[in-house]
Amino acid sequence: MLDSKKDILWRVYLVYFGILLFAVAILVKLVLIQFKERQKWIEKAETQEIKEFSLEASRGNILDANGNLLATSIPIFEVRFDASSPLISNDVFYSNIDSLSLGISKILGSKSKAQVKKELVKARKSGNRYFLINRRTTYQQLKKLRRFPIFRRGKYSGGLITHRKTKREHPYKELAARTIGYENAKEDLYVGIEGAYANYLQGKKGKQLRRRINHGDWIPLYNENEIEPQNGMDVITTIDVNIQDVAENALLRQLLNHKAFQGCAVVMEVETGDIIAIANLRYDSTDKKYKETYNYAIGESIEPGSTFKLPSLLAALDEGKTKLTDSLITGAGYKMYYGRTVQDVHKIGNGRISVRDAFEQSSNVGLSIIITESFKNNPSAFVDKLYAMSLNKPLGLKIKGEGKPYIKHPSNKQTWYGTSLAWMSFGYELQITPLQTLTYYNAIANGGKMVKPRFVTKIMKNGLVEEDYGVEVINKQVVKKETVELAKSLMEGVVERGTAKTSFQGSPYKIAGKTGTAQISVGGAYNKRNYNASFVGYFPADNPKYSCIVVVNNPSGGKYYGG
Repeated sequence: MLDSKKDILWRVYLVYFGILLFAVAILVKLVLIQFKERQKWIEKAETQEIKEFSLEASRGNILDANGNLLATSIPIFEVRFDASSPLISNDVFYSNIDSLSLGISKILGSKSKAQVKKELVKARKSGNRYFLINRRTTYQQLKKLRRFPIFRRGKYSGGLITHRKTKREHPYKELAARTIGYENAKEDLYVGIEGAYANYLQGKKGKQLRRRINHGDWIPLYNENEIEPQNGMDVITTIDVNIQDVAENALLRQLLNHKAFQGCAVVMEVETGDIIAIANLRYDSTDKKYKETYNYAIGESIEPGSTFKLPSLLAALDEGKTKLTDSLITGAGYKMYYGRTVQDVHKIGNGRISVRDAFEQSSNVGLSIIITESFKNNPSAFVDKLYAMSLNKPLGLKIKGEGKPYIKHPSNKQTWYGTSLAWMSFGYELQITPLQTLTYYNAIANGGKMVKPRFVTKIMKNGLVEEDYGVEVINKQVVKKETVELAKSLMEGVVERGTAKTSFQGSPYKIAGKTGTAQISVGGAYNKRNYNASFVGYFPADNPKYSCIVVVNNPSGGKYYGG
């Protein structure tokens, strides 16, 4: 019995001893935490309660050539109030609450003075240090709010908390909207000038430390660690909003009149390649309106049709293969090549025409005869000549989405056919964008010098030029000087005597150019219902200042042939 009691006592003492050791261990740990590890745990707690936030930079402006805003960032502020700030005494709060409530009510207008006062007092009593006053406050409203009682004590003592955001605005709405573009970094979308010059426009984000308070909200810690954001730079474009407006409205009228699917109009300055206006409109069947949703001029590689007759004919003229006075037999207006028929819209004259007539009257048969006779023994020489004119290379625009030109070569036996030489002569079996076509015609207007289309001239920061983009030459001389002069006389003839004669009667300027009509391949086959109609040229013809192109895609409201 005695042994049993001793055994029990021994077990009890053992338990007590264990508890005592555990208590001592806890006490030692507490002492260590309180004295030795105190700083470590304070720092850890602060890192959990303090977090670094990014401050959004204001995106730079995009301006037209005359300083008009094409795209700008409007600041929008979320305004909050540290109603329970220890720096705001009860005397200060309650002696100014009426004036503050009245001011907020007048400026924001969404609530009465009594409602505002009731909410502010409630926020004060509940210890709310992150009370929402207004989520979308303009800069003008914020400036007035900062002058109100309590708030005017400053960002530290006044309890006013602001978070800045920006909203991108296009003051001219749809005008050149697709070329101005947008940036959506989350979806990796960089469109137009906004996307191409994003690195300059976006600026540099700032940093701000914030402390977590009740309800998980974060309030700024205004201290020396805060880094202010650096606003983005401004981009100065070549666009002239006045000419852009004229171009866009003129294009819209044509699309409406002819019930077309889409179209584009581009105006370029001859000497510099500056894009003065670029309009792209596409029909939206959901609301039955034309909108700038696709940059057709830059992105769409199409069979150009008759507007390609100029480089084709110049290839033969430049190589001395033909002369403008040479005679051609076009007969009734059709000719067979390997079982396929090349056909004109109608018979021209008595069936015997000159090379000049073939161009001015836009004869498919005439051009096919000129090119096949000139290059049938060496078709590579024809295509190599087109390559030497830089027609097979993209323009290398900074704006993303440029369509790639396609001009096949006889060395590729899989794509080259017996009919290729004839069909390429009048703009089929090859592809090129409207802007690439315009760039070639602009080169002729510019004496043979091909310059790269320019959309942006300068990058500005705080009124000073950061980068200056000069004129960039793509090809110093696309054809010989004397061939350029022949080209100019041919295009003047198109307007004076040829397919564009009726279109420009009464024009205040002398115009030179070329009309074009190209059937569109649908399901691998061509038909007379689907086609592009176009005109490309320059003015004044005797001293070219501007070149332009207009393309109307799939007109359905009556005939609308370019030539």
